[in-house]
Amino acid sequence: KALSVSPQILVEKSMKGWKEVEYEVVRDAYDNCVTVCNMENFDPLGIHTGDSIVMAPSQTLSNAEYHMLRETAIRVVRHLGIIGECNIQYALHPTSMEYCIIEVNARLSRSSALASKATGYPLAFVAAKLCLGIPMTEVINAVTKKTQAAFE
Repeated sequence: KALSVSPQILVEKSMKGWKEVEYEVVRDAYDNCVTVCNMENFDPLGIHTGDSIVMAPSQTLSNAEYHMLRETAIRVVRHLGIIGECNIQYALHPTSMEYCIIEVNARLSRSSALASKATGYPLAFVAAKLCLGIPMTEVINAVTKKTQAAFE
């Protein structure tokens, strides 16, 4: 019954005008976890990411906002036990530290490709290795050929 069709919707709170921010996070089976990239939609929440300009890294977050969302992303990925790559999307109030998690994608997404291009971090390659149980500290970045995947 919980999934039955209803002619009603419940709107508890408007988030019109809030910022939309995303973090790409990777975690291995040994609990090594890094945020590879954060991104910010140019348009406020409500405009689909595919129809908006996305800035990577974010340009308008304060240091406190950046670290609050980064730490939350790492806690969420660890709590959910995600191994590999994860994309977490937030709604962030533009003038306060209030935020909501909009979506958690425990997989590569369209944003992951943008993050890989913006950072040079090969997310798909690293995520595949991590899903095979290889520690992040043993995966060499295929682009730099020098740094470990655990390098943030």
